[in-house]
Parts: sequence; C-alpha cells; structure tokens
Amino acid sequence: MTRVAIVDDHPVVREGLVAALNGKGGIEVAGVFGSAEEALASRVSAEVVILDLELPGLPGLDAIARFDAPVLVLTAYAADEDIDRALAAGAKGYLLKGAPLDDIERAIAAVARGESVLDPRITARVLAPRQRLTPREREVLRLLAAGKSNKEIGAALRISERTAKFHVTAIFNKLGAENRAQAVAVAKEKHLI
Repeated sequence: MTRVAIVDDHPVVREGLVAALNGKGGIEVAGVFGSAEEALASRVSAEVVILDLELPGLPGLDAIARFDAPVLVLTAYAADEDIDRALAAGAKGYLLKGAPLDDIERAIAAVARGESVLDPRITARVLAPRQRLTPREREVLRLLAAGKSNKEIGAALRISERTAKFHVTAIFNKLGAENRAQAVAVAKEKHLI
C-alpha cells in the first residue's frame, strides 16, 4: 500500500479524493489536511503528499520543500510560472484538477517510485523550448505594455532608441509575437507582466 497525505483547503475536494483513492489501486489515505501548516505539524507518515498550491496560510509553493515525502501537486493553476516554481521547489509531479482518477492513481504510484509526472495537458508546454526574457527585456516589456514607444522606452531606461528597438525585437522573437499588442497579450497570458 502507498500511504498518501492529502492537503487541500476545499472540503469537497478532500472528501472526493479520499472516497476515490482510499483502498483503491494500492493506496491508503494516511491523513487529510486543510492547510500545509496542519499537515506539517501532524508529521503524518506518508510516501506521497498530494498538495494544492492555493492554501490558506503557508502557500503550497512555499510548503513543497518542507515535506519529508515527495510531493504531487494537484491544482487548478496551470500558469508556466506556477509549474516552474513548483518543480524548482522539488515537486515530483504536477497534475491539474479534473485529471482522470486513473491518471491520479498512476501519478501517485510513479511519484512513490521516485519518478516525475506531469499532467498531459501541460507536458508539451513544459517540454517545449522556452527562451527566458532577460531582466532588461522584462523592463522593456513592462514599458511596452504601458504603451511606450521605442524612443520613450529608451529615455526611461537611459538607453538609445536603437537599443530599445533591439530589445523589443528580441521580446517579439522570444514570445512568438508579430507586434506590440500580441507581445503584450502573450506576456499577460504567461504572467510575465
């Protein structure tokens, strides 16, 4: 039996997971908690912690590294930044709420074996090559989103208009945008601004 702890602030989600998982697929629910603090204080013995990211008090992202057992994130949040931060914090799996029960069971088993698991709905995004914006490009992007021209961006950052244009072009390329409006829309979607 794989012992799991469930950490989610929504009672209906906790109860649903307990009903769906306990005793099935070699899974035993060892503990159910409404907050990360409650789970950490309990010192429950579990082989996998199923953790939501949006929790009262200590956020799930900040709690990941504090658990002794590997963490399988089960959340509604699919933003690239949340996924990146969760994996960087040490999460071994990341599933979106609404995942089929079979996927959750397989993910628990994989994480218990020390493997990593990503929700199929986000795997392609995570594995696709993504170029990161430099800190300067982020500054330029914020000014771009504020409707500033290349000349105004240059003046605000104390760089030449030509250099500002170079940064704007780099941002378009990295975001796959063809114009300023599209770059801003993509940046908002990716939570870059």
